[in-house]
Amino acid sequence: MTAPVRLDATDVFNQSPPYENVDLYGDDQPLREAVAANGGADEAASLSAFGRRWGSAEMFDEARLANENPPRLRTFDPKGFRRDVVEFHPAYHRFMAESMAEGIHCSMWRADGSHGQGEVARAARFYMSNQIEAGHNCPITMTRACVAALAAESAVRDRFLPKILSRSYDKSFRPWWEKAGITLGMGMTEKQGGTDVRANTTRAVPAGEGYAITGHKWFFSAPMCDAFLVLAQAPGGLTCFLMPRFRPDGSVNALQLQRLKDKLGNRSNASSEVEFVGAFGWRVGEEGRGVRTIIEMVQLTRLDCAIASAGFMRVALAQAVHHTRHRRVFQRKLADQPMMRAVLADLALEVEGALALVMRLCRAVDRADTDPLEAARARLLVPAAKYLICKACPGFIYEALECLGGNGYVEEGTMARLYREAPLNAIWEGSGNVMCLDVLRALSREGEATHKVIAELAESTAGLPGAREAASSLVKTLRSPEAEANARGAVERVATLAAAAALNEWAPESAETLARGRLVDGKGANYGTAQLSSGEVLRLLDRALPGP
Repeated sequence: MTAPVRLDATDVFNQSPPYENVDLYGDDQPLREAVAANGGADEAASLSAFGRRWGSAEMFDEARLANENPPRLRTFDPKGFRRDVVEFHPAYHRFMAESMAEGIHCSMWRADGSHGQGEVARAARFYMSNQIEAGHNCPITMTRACVAALAAESAVRDRFLPKILSRSYDKSFRPWWEKAGITLGMGMTEKQGGTDVRANTTRAVPAGEGYAITGHKWFFSAPMCDAFLVLAQAPGGLTCFLMPRFRPDGSVNALQLQRLKDKLGNRSNASSEVEFVGAFGWRVGEEGRGVRTIIEMVQLTRLDCAIASAGFMRVALAQAVHHTRHRRVFQRKLADQPMMRAVLADLALEVEGALALVMRLCRAVDRADTDPLEAARARLLVPAAKYLICKACPGFIYEALECLGGNGYVEEGTMARLYREAPLNAIWEGSGNVMCLDVLRALSREGEATHKVIAELAESTAGLPGAREAASSLVKTLRSPEAEANARGAVERVATLAAAAALNEWAPESAETLARGRLVDGKGANYGTAQLSSGEVLRLLDRALPGP
């Protein structure tokens, strides 16, 4: 008789190795292709180095520490003086220093505040950094986007720009002019208004070289920043202001942080409620033109929402593929079982479409200053991309989490954190309905230019399955009296069409699969329902992650 095999309860087998010490760039064929196709080929070597550094086991562990040790509010110093300082774990500061050293917060801007040509490579870094730690990217993206709004007040912009463009991270709490580099945050929404910022009640009155601002913000993003763009009602109407943490005389400004928000996710980052008690601020743009001023910033932060969510989806897919290639169930590896392969391939297809859509938009942003059609593309498709990708992200990550089974549901891994993080970008900078209304607004206000964009999308996808019908249906819906009621479906189609058009430039086989799987068949209620051939499944999975 054969003696029974005895196993100690502490023996561990049939578990996938940790997903760490990976190359976030080299292992991602769709990302490499998208960067090269959109003008970032010269950055390949530095992006590869970035991908290896950020994919290290050390960075994964730093992300865990930053999120397990959330920020704390210190309202007063030991002597009773009001300070309103937010303290962070050292891991958070490490991420801020790394991202700023890479210029993720500033590389798209030239020294004079004009727009350079580096958005594609910057977006690739942002895409990868969000795969590891998302919370610190809130002040990173706001700092880069604020420059667009500050252009409305060149004197203020020029004063702050050298500090914004610095790649040195300075966490100290002191006046901005004493620091090597600074970060910028924002405060737009109030209790009673939310997205409807015209309902804001915060007041601003001229006072000395600036304004005295009194009121509140219900969400005050990244309150440890050195200055903030805020909206307040001035004598001439809703106006944008830049509010520093320290007044020009060096005293602490009257930004009284009431509490830090206890959020579902985004734990490493601080979000707060604040009261302004005659706080000092400089006007940015004309009185009464606050929304027009701030929209220049919002366009960029919305694009970053879409890039970040695509990054979340990418790392969730990579972990699902990695796990299933090592885990054996019913005498076979999970990745060899037909139904699991169908799920993974459908997820991989979704990521390819999302990545193609945002990277092509980054190219449009780079060219918008000199090409009116690219400017119209960005205006129309940024909110559409944010709608499609950010709305898809939570369900996507749930499906990837399920591929890991119970291992995906526990906090020791990263999937639970990703799942809690996933809903944020669909809410931040405008919910899904707001994005759809913004697409309709772009069509009505810039009709000729945006209709040219749709015509170009139709032309560049003419040979793809279902594309012609989707474009025709889209135009019909948008011209209908019921356009607003049907806007969600129309916006989803235009974003999907744009993703297929982008993919068709550099990955035509994937473009054809995307068009058939999303425009002809339509995605089912769950992933794994796309009708993919065995060849398409193999190709998508090979592109998603190199084999073990």
